[in-house]
Amino acid sequence: MFIVIGVLLVLIGMILIWFHIPYSPVKRDFQKDIDTLMSENQLRTYNEVFTEKDFSHLPTAIQRYIENCGYIGTQKMSYLKMEYYNVDFSQGKDRPTLTIDYTQYNFINEPCRMTLIESSMFGIPFEGYDYYQNGTGGMKGVIAKAITLFDQTGADMDRACLATFLAESLFAPTILLQDYITFEEISDFEVRATINYKGQTASGIFAFNEQYEMISFTTNDRAVAGTDGSMEYVPWSAICNDYRLFPSGIKYPTKFQAVWNYPDGDFVYFDGVISEVSYGYKQ
Repeated sequence: MFIVIGVLLVLIGMILIWFHIPYSPVKRDFQKDIDTLMSENQLRTYNEVFTEKDFSHLPTAIQRYIENCGYIGTQKMSYLKMEYYNVDFSQGKDRPTLTIDYTQYNFINEPCRMTLIESSMFGIPFEGYDYYQNGTGGMKGVIAKAITLFDQTGADMDRACLATFLAESLFAPTILLQDYITFEEISDFEVRATINYKGQTASGIFAFNEQYEMISFTTNDRAVAGTDGSMEYVPWSAICNDYRLFPSGIKYPTKFQAVWNYPDGDFVYFDGVISEVSYGYKQ
């Protein structure tokens, strides 16, 4: 009996150590992919800076957004990195809400987005890896660093990931100058954007306030995944507010919400504060 108890205590100790060490296969795979993309999926900007002429062919609202947010005269970026901490993240209607840390990279040479989610459930580590690369999107969730809870892929996921990349394009204006994205002016404060890549298309509408801060992006091209793996197309919105001027001289929103606009009411499933925005450049 004492031997059995001793073995159990050793196993529990090993599990607790495994839970608390920084290493995990998900983090390893994420960082490996990021390192590869940093060297391979970058624009050759070579210290080029944004000019007003670069954006002169785009709708007026976007030109004013670029100017008012301080991008003119700054270096053209090759990728975007955004970090959030202690985000309220809901797994779905009537499902638990987690507190997560969220790190994302958006690469520009071709539409590419990589995201790492870190959290815990009842003290057990939970990690998520959302990705879109070479026209393929997916969402994987792993608990206890080893057990896959879900691994969603398919055409609907590809399109949803492309739409998300489009929603964040104004945070990395080099994207706005690429051939895979086009714009159409709807009004003084609304612009329709369309992105085409690898035979996939997604579109949505950017809305701006009177200060030409981008305050929302809405699209019908994102599907929400059901608990049974089914996909349902529901209007989706990204809401931005509380713009602040950072030491870089660029003005960013600091609050971000992702919302499913269901017929019976909006469901905010991601409610976070942007902790840090940074860029990578091709030297």
